[in-house]
Amino acid sequence: QVQLVESGGGLVQAGGSLRLSCAASGRTFSSYAGGWFRQAPGKERKFVAVIRGNGDSTYYADSVKGRFTISRDNAKNMVYLNMNSLKPEDTAVYYCGAGPRCDLVHKYWGQGTQVTVSS
Repeated sequence: QVQLVESGGGLVQAGGSLRLSCAASGRTFSSYAGGWFRQAPGKERKFVAVIRGNGDSTYYADSVKGRFTISRDNAKNMVYLNMNSLKPEDTAVYYCGAGPRCDLVHKYWGQGTQVTVSS
């Protein structure tokens, strides 16, 4: 079992930056892939980014490539999402996920953190 707690959301103007953090506990987190998803009001939850357990590979949704960076610190059991050049369409609740493989990173979820980008 993995428990995940997100933090770092907030209100930011378009063009600004935010850093989301995800604190993991419960198992050896380095054996789990970590990821970020987001869900805008009235829409389905969508993939944003994922990072392998050892941090050697990352994958991004096309909509965030070049603007967002996912990283992790296994010594601290943390996964981060640095978000730059934010746009109003990035507004959503952002969820941290974890799983035994990158394609199973939706196995465990955090409670979500709200990101609002004003125009």
